[in-house]
Amino acid sequence: MNHDEERLLFDQARRKGFLEVAGSAWRSQRRDAPLINSYRSLCDARGQVCIVLHKGNTGLDEVVLDLSPLRLPDTFSRLEKEVIYFVDIPTSYKPSEDESPFTIDSNSLENETEVDPSENPWNSRPIYQLPTYCISWETDRSDAKELCKKLAVEFGTIEKNALKSKKPNHVSAGKSRRHGGYGIG
Repeated sequence: MNHDEERLLFDQARRKGFLEVAGSAWRSQRRDAPLINSYRSLCDARGQVCIVLHKGNTGLDEVVLDLSPLRLPDTFSRLEKEVIYFVDIPTSYKPSEDESPFTIDSNSLENETEVDPSENPWNSRPIYQLPTYCISWETDRSDAKELCKKLAVEFGTIEKNALKSKKPNHVSAGKSRRHGGYGIG
């Protein structure tokens, strides 16, 4: 998947309220899933849940609802119960696989010099350094999209005035005027 396709999917996600990706959206050349990471960061900045539809090729898709961008770890289990009650689509539900979603290992934090034990990491750490707290469902494509739309409306993740990207189509990523970008030279 190239940058233009990812930008299109990101813009669609802002308008729909949920991100749709093929499989896990993993990019081997980057050893990461930058589209999902960028969308999760946007959700964190807005203080909203992150809804992602992973389209499978086996007939089943996975809907993942990440509650961690809310940064309310004390309410995650209550929210999880409310979401399960709210969702009336027959699915196979599974909670986050992390046994202890609220413990953060200070040794795993990047670029860390001093860690204040009294500091609450949910208030001060970037989202990519915090554990996820996810609820997921596996179901067929039509039910998965219906579930995503329902969750987007319920959690208010749809951006009503989302416009398409204003980046010029002919500019390569990382190019500036100095290096021949923007149609120069």
